[in-house]
This record gives sequence, C-alpha cells and structure tokens, in this order.
Amino acid sequence: MTAALEVKNLNKSFGGLQAVFNVSLSFQEKEMSAIIGPNGAGKTTLFNLISGFIPPSSGSIIFQGQEILGKSVDEVSNLGLGRCFQRTNVFPGLTVYENIQAAVLAKKRKCHHFLSSCFRYAEINLRTEEIIESVNLGALAHVKSSILSHGDQKLLDIAVTLALEPTMILLDEPTAGMSPDERFSTIELIAKLWKAMNLTLLFIEHDMDIVFNHAQRIRVMNQGQLIAEGSPSEIRNNREVITAYLGE
Repeated sequence: MTAALEVKNLNKSFGGLQAVFNVSLSFQEKEMSAIIGPNGAGKTTLFNLISGFIPPSSGSIIFQGQEILGKSVDEVSNLGLGRCFQRTNVFPGLTVYENIQAAVLAKKRKCHHFLSSCFRYAEINLRTEEIIESVNLGALAHVKSSILSHGDQKLLDIAVTLALEPTMILLDEPTAGMSPDERFSTIELIAKLWKAMNLTLLFIEHDMDIVFNHAQRIRVMNQGQLIAEGSPSEIRNNREVITAYLGE
C-alpha cells in the first residue's frame, strides 16, 4: 500500500523538555487510525508538528511523497492535509452556512468580500449546501455558530475542514466533552465520511471504546515516544501499553 504520510525520526524539545523523541510512523492511504496515550504523551505536539503549527527540532515529515518540513500551515493545508482541533476553530459571529461558505471560498481563492458577493457564486453555494448536509447540520444552517451545542460545533469544525478538500485529516479528540450519545453519533458520522470520501484519517481519542471499535491501526505514545503500534487486538494485549496507559 502507498503511504499517505511518513514521519521519520521526529524530535521536538521545549527548553529541557523532550516533548517528541525520535518518532517514526507511516500512515497508509485511506487508513483510519488512532493515536492514544496518557496526558502529556506528546500526541497533540505530534499533530502540531505534522500540520506545520510548530517547527520540529529535527526529523522529516513526508506527505504524499513530498517533504513538508518547514512549510507554513496554509501550504500544508493546500497540499491536502486538514486539521481539526481539540477546541473548535470557527467564526462564532457567523452562521453555520457562512462558516462553511467562507472555507469553500478560501479554497477557491475567492475569499475577499465573500459576505457581500457569495450569493453570485452558484457553484460555491451548491458546494456549501452539500457539505452542510454531509455533516447533518442542514437544520442549523442559519444558526450562529456561537450558540450551537458543543457537539454541533465539533461537526461544524469538521465541515470547515472538509470544505478545504483534504485527502487526509487529523482529528484531535473529536468527541471530547460530549455526552455518550453525542460521542456515538459523532464517531459514526466521521466513519461514514471517511468511507464516502476515501479519506486518510488519524485521530487522537481518550474513549477506548471508540478507539478499539473504529481504528484499523492504533499507535501508542508515552513520554514523547512511540511505544507500540498494531491492530486493536494487538494493542489490547500489549503488556507495555497496559502498564503505561490502560492500567492493570
């Protein structure tokens, strides 16, 4: 299989703290996988390095066969690598429709004056509506994002990322702060989008039921290092993982 993303000997230090230490990973195209580990394991730092938000101390990051180390966040996004954050990254003063439409316009490089001119772009409106329906937010299209429930804000964040037409998405704790019912419906929708859009999808998650039921492969980090990698059954029975993270 072809690797969508390769991380080689990646390191990141903050002063005397080694947040990521010599991590090497390969993610196959159209794979749905998870990264787990205790708080402070380096998971979000790894996402920040891959997506260009912080520079590594050393190492290599190759996306779709191209070295992306040193590229800006926008450059990485334009190559097709999307990112959803633990905290939603949307415009609170805009409606659901306007948030997604702004992202669609940005992708098509027509983001200037979008509030006054967007309705002249039939193609953009159609794409906006398609994305809204894909994340089940049609009934909330004209509601300001600031008053959405936490779960719906997460869905909007995913929708904005989809508008940028990524081939791979990094999801940082997509179900954090949700009720059990919200967690179930959200991960089911994410899995549906992953299949329908042929995405490569990597997510950080603390809910082990979600991880073991949906991830094809699981990587485990602890104290900045990769300590295990394998199928759900392999990880479930890995003694080092049990000791470091899952508990005895």
